[in-house]
Amino acid sequence: MSTNIFGPPVNREMTQLDRTFFQKDVSLLVAHFPDPKHLGSFVKSCKKDILYLPSIKHIVPVGDSKGVLLRADIGDLQTYESNLSDITKEKIKEYSIVVKPYTMKLDYDFWKADDILRAVLPENLLDEIPTGFAQAGHVAHLNLRDEFKPYGKLIGQVILDKNAKVETVVDKVDSIATKFRTFKMNVLAGKDDLLVEQSESGCRFKFDFSKVYWNSRLNTEHERLIDAFKQHEVVADVFAGVGPFAVPAGKREVVVLANDLNPESYKYLQENIKINHTEDFVKSYNLDGREFIRESPNLLRDWSKESPAIKRTKIVKRRKVDPASNEKRVVREEHVAEVNIPKYVGQYVMNLPDSALTFLDEFVGLYSRDPEIEKIVKNDPDFKLPVINCHCFEKFSPQEQPEPPLEVLHERVRQRIIKILDYDIPFEKFNFHLVRRVAPTKPMFCVAFELPEEVAFRK
Repeated sequence: MSTNIFGPPVNREMTQLDRTFFQKDVSLLVAHFPDPKHLGSFVKSCKKDILYLPSIKHIVPVGDSKGVLLRADIGDLQTYESNLSDITKEKIKEYSIVVKPYTMKLDYDFWKADDILRAVLPENLLDEIPTGFAQAGHVAHLNLRDEFKPYGKLIGQVILDKNAKVETVVDKVDSIATKFRTFKMNVLAGKDDLLVEQSESGCRFKFDFSKVYWNSRLNTEHERLIDAFKQHEVVADVFAGVGPFAVPAGKREVVVLANDLNPESYKYLQENIKINHTEDFVKSYNLDGREFIRESPNLLRDWSKESPAIKRTKIVKRRKVDPASNEKRVVREEHVAEVNIPKYVGQYVMNLPDSALTFLDEFVGLYSRDPEIEKIVKNDPDFKLPVINCHCFEKFSPQEQPEPPLEVLHERVRQRIIKILDYDIPFEKFNFHLVRRVAPTKPMFCVAFELPEEVAFRK
């Protein structure tokens, strides 16, 4: 059944949104019930002849009673009977139903963003309507291709109107080119306010979207890695940003060294640690990633010297019998537990897919640079080598036909890693996870592997 009669009016010359333009009267037929008690039976028996479309109620008021809208293609008052099923004709006669003309009035609020944009954008741009966006707090972030940028304000206003939780719509002006993974943004619609609050992984995050890196599409990856962290182990987050890995991990009593070079990210990382009450388990640093990796054994040692254990006070509510009244009462009990700071980092997280692999050479000699650290590590039977979780892209050419399978891309990543570390790690020692495809030929992986002893203690 064609639904074109419910489409919005078209104006491809529109450059500024005119909501009043989107008015439309749709002529339909309605089965009017003098006695509404038969309405349910009619709807159940005559489904094939009733108008069923998303966003449209098929039961409508008609005068002092109710009616059921008939299919849009059923015809007019003179011809509709020939298009009805026999059962519908019987029910109309049985219930003394009167078929009448019905005018449905549609306005701007009726249509979705995709419908409106299809009615105003040039025909050569209708194959991929840009209504998809990433959202951080109240900000919707678009990444408009060049051909859509002249219509940015129009697109932004429609998206703002059609998404109740969006208050600001932005489009990035250029690609991520700064060392802090930020980009210039153009406010297309809504208020010019990019200080957002975002909920993720059971935590609240606050940050200026224009000054830090945040990607809501990585929520699943954040959760995946956080679930892989063990309670009370040490995780070193090399490129922590505002804390999407570090803060939820701290909330689960993972001991976290969280670092970011961007002063703005560091500022909001500290604030998010406080907002979520994870100060005991997360320490923040504002160092270059290379320096942070090199110094991580010493940073952890300094933390454990400063406070060897983390005291945790938990309030537990129990029902106990009051001896005086012999009645059960809720009693609050305080339980103090201590979490010893581990001596060694259990996992490193390197979520900087454009260049994280190039930092891996800092793990060469990780435990041999400082004689004191080396002595402690070599004499401790409980020492375990850390697992490195490194995010990266592995782009391939569109001309590669057939498209290289994942196993081939994994091997290419492995070759890059063993060249940087100057050590041949067998393929089976790696664990690859496809995070997402940023573009058809640009997959993002997280590769995890245990740092080889020969690399960690190399002079």
